[in-house]
Amino acid sequence: MAVAAKDVQELRARTNVGMMDCKKALEEADGDMDKAIELLRTRGIAKAEGRSGRVAKEGVIASFVTADGRTGVLLEVNSETDFVARTAEFQDFVNATTQHLATASADSVEDLLGQAHASGKSVQDMLSELIAQCGENVTVRRFDRYDLEADGLVATYIHTGSKLGVMVELTGPVSEAVPSFAKDVSMHIAASAPVAVSREDVDQVRVERERGIFKEQALGEGKPEKVIDRIVEGRIEKYFQEVCLLEQPFVKDPDRTVKGMVADLEGVQIRRFVRFVLGEES
Repeated sequence: MAVAAKDVQELRARTNVGMMDCKKALEEADGDMDKAIELLRTRGIAKAEGRSGRVAKEGVIASFVTADGRTGVLLEVNSETDFVARTAEFQDFVNATTQHLATASADSVEDLLGQAHASGKSVQDMLSELIAQCGENVTVRRFDRYDLEADGLVATYIHTGSKLGVMVELTGPVSEAVPSFAKDVSMHIAASAPVAVSREDVDQVRVERERGIFKEQALGEGKPEKVIDRIVEGRIEKYFQEVCLLEQPFVKDPDRTVKGMVADLEGVQIRRFVRFVLGEES
């Protein structure tokens, strides 16, 4: 079947594989993007995706943490152009919305937009005014909010340019070293893009998909049937080391894992994290 050039370009962006290989994979997959990715991975051309594909959007990722470090918010607001995302009006709306979310929990974007802001207007009214001012569409795309239930702290990191943001929750006693480590591990997550804190947290559907791909790769390499299972499990082990936060080499000290760094902080655990990339599909 004929495939659209935009689909070939999207597949290339998601896999970093050459255009011709992407085109052939899409043709064989009858245009199914996910199937085409698996075909490329089975052939050993493409690596695993840390996240699903990206769509073209402008805007910012923003964060807010309360002074006591117990509540944090990560927010994505989209605009049509980067020019609008850099205006004072846009930034004021983003800041007001993150601070609102830190004090008024919302279950969804729709719920958030319907809430009354401290200014007396609804968040939707504030958004509508911004749209009228800037002359282009602006949307609140997604957010996450962490609210500590025990000892610990929430930390965030926004990468230069506000296109990438991370929020992480640590539990346990907050010693003098913990805030600095929380900031460092936030930066690590931004750089290393883990998909889960530990291997127990990795979606089993994802694990089984990887296992199937690794088996097809080994068979395609002509490995003897009797060693296939051992090869697959070895590659699954490596996969866990690549995608699980605790098993990754710490970016500021690659000779140690994140788990090893956490062990230095008595009683501290990384409970969860969220990583937003602007325009990335959830």
